[in-house]
This record gives sequence, C-alpha cells and structure tokens, in this order.
Amino acid sequence: MEAFLGIIVGVLVSLGVVTYLKTLKKKQLVNAQSVLLLDKIKTVCKFITVEGDFAEIYHYEDVKQRFLKLISSKKKALVVINAKAYVGYDLNKIRLKPDTESKKIILEHFPQPEVLSIETNLNYYDKSDGLFNKFEATDLTDLHTDAKQHIKDKIPESGLIQVAQKEALETILLMQTIVETIGWKLDYSALKIEESSAKKING
Repeated sequence: MEAFLGIIVGVLVSLGVVTYLKTLKKKQLVNAQSVLLLDKIKTVCKFITVEGDFAEIYHYEDVKQRFLKLISSKKKALVVINAKAYVGYDLNKIRLKPDTESKKIILEHFPQPEVLSIETNLNYYDKSDGLFNKFEATDLTDLHTDAKQHIKDKIPESGLIQVAQKEALETILLMQTIVETIGWKLDYSALKIEESSAKKING
C-alpha cells in the first residue's frame, strides 16, 4: 500500500514539474517574442522624412548712420535661396511597452513631426557695399543663418507637416502588420488620431 501511494505521489510530482516547466517555457517564449517584436519595429521604423524643395528670393538690407544720423550708408543684396528641408520624426521618441499577459504591444507615444534638417545654397545678386558699411565675413554667416530661418518659417504653410503626418499613420499600420505576423496585437488607443485616419487604420 505504501509503495502504491509512493508511486501516486511520484506521478503527481512529475506531472507538477512537467506542467511548471511547460509554463516557464511558454512564458520565456512570450517574453522572447516581445523582445523580437520591439527590435523588429525599431529596425523597420527608422527616421521618416519628407523632403521639400524651396526656391526663395530674400532681400537683405543693412543701414548704418553716422555723424548724428545725418549721413546713412546702406549695404544690400538680393539673395536667391535654394533649399531642401527634411521634415519627419525622431523615432527615438516613440514609447512602446509589451504586455506579455495579453500579447499586446502598447504604443504609448508617437512623436509629432519636426524639422530634422535644412540644407541651403545661397546665390548673391545685386550685392553692393555702402560707403562706410561694407560686407564682412560675419555678415555672410548671419545671412546664411537668416536664410535657414526664412525657409523654416515657410515650412508650416508648405504642407510638409501634413504629408509627414500621413507618413506616421502609414508607419503605425506597418507596425500593426509586423506585430500581427506572430499573433500579437498593436494597441494604439493611447494615441490621439483623427477620426478619418483611425478609420483607415481600423478598416
């Protein structure tokens, strides 16, 4: 009888150990899947950039006055600015959190589009010095800085921000596809997405 009880206890212990090991293995697999998903999303979702070309004419004038403001001297230039602006997202600012219990990747935060860089090429026309107000090297440096700011001020009305926002929605859709390939879900309910855009993603 004792031997029989010993066999039963041994079987139960063995079953318990096997069940625990299976549970542990399953948990490790789920954790490994979440790490794999996060790494894959970070690899695929690099910087999203939208390019915009600008050609602007910039009038520069600087007037200095001397002798109790009785005499003025003006230097001026007509500057043609050819620029390329890159608008996109710093995806290092994305916040993702895995929920291994329900097999979800939670997208907690997606950054707003921003100007990533502006490349400018300046051509000077009708450049003239004043009698005692001449162009210096520092003036050209300042002009280059002003030109970049001039282009940056033009970006909001150019439509580049709106195009970049559409690219963001496409990226979220791509992330959703990646997550679903191994049976997980992407939860982006924490994001504020326009109704029409949300329909596009959900549909």
